[in-house]
Amino acid sequence: MKKYIKKIAVMTSGGDSPGMNAAIRSVIRSASYYKLESVGIYRGYQGLIEGDIVKMDARSVHHIIQKGGTILKTARSDEFRTIEGRKKAYDNLVKHEIDAMVIIGGDGSFTGGMIFNQEHGFPLIGIPGTIDNDIYGTDFTIGYDTALNTAVEVIDKIRDTASSHNRLFFVEVMGRDAGFIALNAGIGAGAEEILIPEENMGLDRLLMTLERSRRSGKTSSLVVVAEGDKTGANVFELASYVEENLPEYSVRVSVLGHMQRGGAPSCFDRVLASRMGVKAVELLIDGKTNLMVGQLNNVMVTTELEKAIKEHHSISKEILRVSDIMSV
Repeated sequence: MKKYIKKIAVMTSGGDSPGMNAAIRSVIRSASYYKLESVGIYRGYQGLIEGDIVKMDARSVHHIIQKGGTILKTARSDEFRTIEGRKKAYDNLVKHEIDAMVIIGGDGSFTGGMIFNQEHGFPLIGIPGTIDNDIYGTDFTIGYDTALNTAVEVIDKIRDTASSHNRLFFVEVMGRDAGFIALNAGIGAGAEEILIPEENMGLDRLLMTLERSRRSGKTSSLVVVAEGDKTGANVFELASYVEENLPEYSVRVSVLGHMQRGGAPSCFDRVLASRMGVKAVELLIDGKTNLMVGQLNNVMVTTELEKAIKEHHSISKEILRVSDIMSV
């Protein structure tokens, strides 16, 4: 039976990503538009367990669309992994008379939400917020476009130094399990080679590519490496291996790290987050639950949380082919 929704909660969980604030704003303002009450849950599932819940309205979220990070904070919660912890969380939702919840996060956050829904039948919708872009059921996750543009901007600056000193730079970008940032930033920044977890090219091919670049007259080169790449144990070991086998190169390493998560979200991420927030609220009003909002071919769609978690967003073979051609 369809449950009538009067009050909606929103939280951010897992790693932060640019655009999360835009999504929070969209959920709160959509609730206000449909004459619903809304609250924010601080520090994700841990805040829900501890009852860190505050009333919010359309004015609570003014001037946050341009801010990076998340005003609701985010935290990991080992306690939520337990039945007892999830029961405390449910009791707090009941205590605050909350009827439904929007979770902004990645697959770990969605896994927690799916289990919570199975145990307590509590209505919830997921919004994919992660810079890795590795969630099935959407072409883009909130924060990916911003992180990608941040990476390209920094790599462009590194290339200036590489060219000035005739150096080979290994630039590590985020992507422990997925190479979306590395692949697209590498193509966008004109990298000579791109190393990603999905495609283990091997050390021999890397040496061959770099040697070919040197023989063709290139005096500096860039190799973009996803942090989860399996070619070497880590980017520093890779750099040492190349320096030992190609002594003609002066090799340097730059790890971009968490700067990719920070900063003001791009216009694309702000619009995507706004669309996803509206869709999430409307799904809850329509009695839907246990779904993730996504965008495919510029159309808002939904995917079952279980499928979003278990399936994989695959790297485009066409983009891999473009990468190979551009490295000539």
